[in-house]
Amino acid sequence: MAKIKITETVLRDGHQSIIATRMRTDEMLPILEKMDKAGYHSLEMWGGATFDSCLRFLNEDPWERIRFVRSVLKNTKLQMLLRGQNILGYKNYSDDILVEFVNKSISNGIDIIRIFDALNDLRNIETAIKATKKYGGHAQGTFVYTISPVHNIELYVKLAKEIESMGADSLCIKDMSGIITPYMAYNLIKEVKKNISIPVQLHSHYTSGMASMAYLKAIEAGVDIIDTAISPFGLGTSQPATEPIVATLMGTEHDTGIDINILAEIAEYFKGIKEKYIENGILNQNVFNVDTRVLSYQIPGGMMSNLLSQLSAQNALDRFEDVLKEVPKVREDLGYPPLVTPTSQIVGTQAVFNVILNERYKMIPTEVKAYVKGMYGKPTVPISKEIKEKIIGDEEVVTTRPADLLPPQLEKLKEEMKEYYEQEEDVLTYALFPQVAVNYFKFRQAKKYSIDSELVDKVQKTYPV
Repeated sequence: MAKIKITETVLRDGHQSIIATRMRTDEMLPILEKMDKAGYHSLEMWGGATFDSCLRFLNEDPWERIRFVRSVLKNTKLQMLLRGQNILGYKNYSDDILVEFVNKSISNGIDIIRIFDALNDLRNIETAIKATKKYGGHAQGTFVYTISPVHNIELYVKLAKEIESMGADSLCIKDMSGIITPYMAYNLIKEVKKNISIPVQLHSHYTSGMASMAYLKAIEAGVDIIDTAISPFGLGTSQPATEPIVATLMGTEHDTGIDINILAEIAEYFKGIKEKYIENGILNQNVFNVDTRVLSYQIPGGMMSNLLSQLSAQNALDRFEDVLKEVPKVREDLGYPPLVTPTSQIVGTQAVFNVILNERYKMIPTEVKAYVKGMYGKPTVPISKEIKEKIIGDEEVVTTRPADLLPPQLEKLKEEMKEYYEQEEDVLTYALFPQVAVNYFKFRQAKKYSIDSELVDKVQKTYPV
């Protein structure tokens, strides 16, 4: 038995899950030197929603964040989450954009790229895995864990073997809803470890209250690495807290080797950050409630808040329970997709329409039509003829890898945004979020050429976007 390695998520999923990805780079920097001495396997600090949030809410350059963090961290690997062909956006992007994005992520300082596809359509992660290896990064192939009549250990072992055969350096089992039970974690890890030779990492959320127990059973089954978040940003809809896991394993054959005293200092620092977000109202203490409804509806925390927001906008919060019941029905209709970005939004929005309009599929969003057409990939279970006809009529379903239909786009995009171009990474920023990027580029120019740039800084901090 080997010691367990820890990926610390406070700089990405920890604050994404607890404070809607609002942590600023200048809040991270003061504690990084201390975190570098703790003995973590890696720090997840980029990808997921951080890219969008940096631009949209913080007026920060996400690329600069990597460079700042990398300049301080000398001993610890930096890790990011990549949505396969969706990169960090909500649709498929062309291969030339994806490959260049991977290249720039690694050249700016990312070591490990965790790559997943919302549908577990492995055609959508293969290009990213190859690009990561080409540019010298560690490619962590991933399958997302969900529960349905067709998702079972046999299916997951098959996915694990295919991911290894693609050349992935390690495998992650991504339980984004926190629904893996302790004994399922044990049995799944046991079978996966029997069938592949690359390291296996488990990622879960504390939403249902089971994740720490699931981690212990996974450790007994031979898992190599687990994801945790330092306690002020752990538990709730985030990952299990780092310190209790490290303390539990101390003195055993699985001892992490992480310095518990340094963790206490790191936790003390992040308590201060957390207090700030409680005071300004961004942190809602309800995120720390154990919610076993996730086991019935499989709705991740982010999706739950999104549903509430949509219903609130329609003055229909009284229909929330109806929407919760409708989500599993829509999911079944659409071939049991795992509920993770972007499929969680696709299923959730359709469920809201079905309930509010008191008629199923009376109104169908563009994204749902694109999904049924195969533009996101192949569902686990074929969608019935009846549902297909209801949603896309007699339109033909795409059976090829969706990105094969996309021509190269980088050069065209570079021409489109040339007036804002300051670094090569800007083209990729624009490719993912055109309007949001332009707003940020305009802010950057105003700050750069303002007579009083300190005033711009002050205004921005006083009145954040």
